[in-house]
Amino acid sequence: MPCGKGHLSGGCQRTMDLHCILILCLFSGWALGYKQGDNVTLYVNKVGPYHNPQETYHYYTLPVCRPEKVHHKSLSLGEVLDGDRMAESLYHIRFRENVEKKTLCQLILSEEQVDQLREAIEELFYFEFVLDDIPIWGFVGYIEESGFLPHSHKVGLWTHLEFNIEYNGDSVIFANVSVKDVKPVPLEEGAGAAVGGVGVGGGSLTVTHTYSVHWFESPLPHARRADRLRDYSFFPKTLEIHWLSIINSLVLVVLLLGFVIIILMRVLKNDFARYNVEEEGGCDDLDQGDNGWKIIHTDVFRFPPYKSLLCAVLGVGAQFLTLATGIIVMALLGMFNVHRHGAINSAAIVMYALTSCVSGYVSCSFYTQINGQRWVWNIILTSSLFSAPLFITWSIVNSVHWWSGSTQALPATTVLLLLGAWVLVGFPLTVIGGIVGKNRAGSFQAPCRTRNIARQIPPQPWYKHAAVHMAIGGFLPFSAISVELYYIFATVWGREYYTLYGILLCVFAILLSVGACISVALTYFLLSGEDYRWWWRSVLSTGSTGIFIFVYSVFYYRNRSSMSGLVQSTEFFGYSLLTAMVFSLMLGSVSFWASLAFIRYIYRSLKMD
Repeated sequence: MPCGKGHLSGGCQRTMDLHCILILCLFSGWALGYKQGDNVTLYVNKVGPYHNPQETYHYYTLPVCRPEKVHHKSLSLGEVLDGDRMAESLYHIRFRENVEKKTLCQLILSEEQVDQLREAIEELFYFEFVLDDIPIWGFVGYIEESGFLPHSHKVGLWTHLEFNIEYNGDSVIFANVSVKDVKPVPLEEGAGAAVGGVGVGGGSLTVTHTYSVHWFESPLPHARRADRLRDYSFFPKTLEIHWLSIINSLVLVVLLLGFVIIILMRVLKNDFARYNVEEEGGCDDLDQGDNGWKIIHTDVFRFPPYKSLLCAVLGVGAQFLTLATGIIVMALLGMFNVHRHGAINSAAIVMYALTSCVSGYVSCSFYTQINGQRWVWNIILTSSLFSAPLFITWSIVNSVHWWSGSTQALPATTVLLLLGAWVLVGFPLTVIGGIVGKNRAGSFQAPCRTRNIARQIPPQPWYKHAAVHMAIGGFLPFSAISVELYYIFATVWGREYYTLYGILLCVFAILLSVGACISVALTYFLLSGEDYRWWWRSVLSTGSTGIFIFVYSVFYYRNRSSMSGLVQSTEFFGYSLLTAMVFSLMLGSVSFWASLAFIRYIYRSLKMD
């Protein structure tokens, strides 16, 4: 095969001709193969506290063996966003060649470096290496707490690593690292001498790092090596298919939807029988001595205040609906390898830019229908409604990461790339979608005419106030996804791999259905009290689900995770706030369109009879 060696998943080789690259890059799961004795590059990646998944630092920030000149691997956008900073290491690993206790390097650690290692080990720092796209995890050191009186606190550094690598034919299947039967080097506070090292005075410490490599034949083919990685995990595995909880949520939701639909249909049937008098005339003749939702037919389609902001919310909500549906469908089709870093992150960024035309089209189209005049300002507001909070939040989080030296701080090139994607793709598509929506927008379809003078709204009971509707409309959709929300949080803010995309799609559909039905019910109760200010109320009623999600994130942080520290807390609460905003926009958009369709239906039916 003239196309070089290695695995395609690691990238096409520079020596390949164009024809070979085009063919091979279509089959990313096909292994080209190693020959015995070929070099297998081991990349060092990052280290960080075990309980803070988003707090990571470059491996070489620790006083460890490193080459004189560090060569970094070229990374994808998703890998950079995931905090990866892969660099070549001093480990020399050759395909199917065992190595026994080979010296990596000898280090003379100063007292400050010893303290740095002690602090890292006490914070349960783990490291991540990458060999042939296979992640390898292990702890930096060893900590032991024993006894009460006297209390014993021991901290040790692992200076010998054993690499166990499985192969099948000419491809690497799996790799891990072990410290079994290895004695750690103790790091005493202010140590001048050490067991396993040579004290050189002045509080310094000499340590020798070694490693071994053992190759084992595996019956598993290369195409199924992801199964081997999924079966083994350095991190605890808690995600399982939770059928009982899903069925329980599904039954509750079906009962809820059935209850809402049946009650509304019976009430509406009685309303129609009472309101539809047998006489000639349209809607303008129906308010003689009656009360309820019929009497406000000349005000129910009165356009709301802050029309531009309302349309921007609807547009961005439609964009995130498209984005979320697209990501879930792509995951169901198997387009994401869960073991490839940042695959979903990259797809989400690309789709966010490409779906900007949806937000522009929906927002400007509806803005034109409700007689909006400042369509240019509407497009600008739509494009910045989410991107501005995102930029502010990211700036704060990234500054904290930069201050702490974390690899989660994006480099300048990546920042310019993301900014260019928004300036050159996202914003222009929003403008194009807005122009198309403005030109194709028709007139607003209202079954009844709106009078010039608004009707006075009677005093409303406490249970029809906006806060009560927001509490009801936010809690019910949240209860429908509360079970699945834990697993999503455990994936995003934990160490889990989420693969239950079919269940996720069902829960997503349930969430939208519950939001739409609850919004219709609350809108009907609002109109029954002769209150025609349903426009913003329909958005806020189920859009308040985002508030419940943020409250749940606080509960998850305090009671379901072990996260701590400024770096992790800033990222968690910053992006949890953005997540709550995304849910509010999506559900607010769904509930508005459901309420609008419902109102058009009841008044059109009333007028036609």
